[in-house]
Amino acid sequence: MSTLVGWHVELQFTEEGSRTTAAALVRLADGSELRGRGHALRHPTDPEQLRVGEEIAGARAMSDLASQLLEKAHAEIDETTGRHSHPINH
Repeated sequence: MSTLVGWHVELQFTEEGSRTTAAALVRLADGSELRGRGHALRHPTDPEQLRVGEEIAGARAMSDLASQLLEKAHAEIDETTGRHSHPINH
């Protein structure tokens, strides 16, 4: 039996001077929510490119979410099997 599940992911950005911050939120089918953060800092001599800062900060926030999802999955495996699962590296 296959199940089609969707996740809702939101990203929000803030810009303060040369710093871009991304806040990511994923809502999972089990009702839980995970939140990740990422930052990007523009070098003073680099031109202002907001989109690039958002891409870097957003990628880092989603990487944070990915790590949390792996931790959550391993905790669920361990709880179900009673054994320690081996980490999956991304």
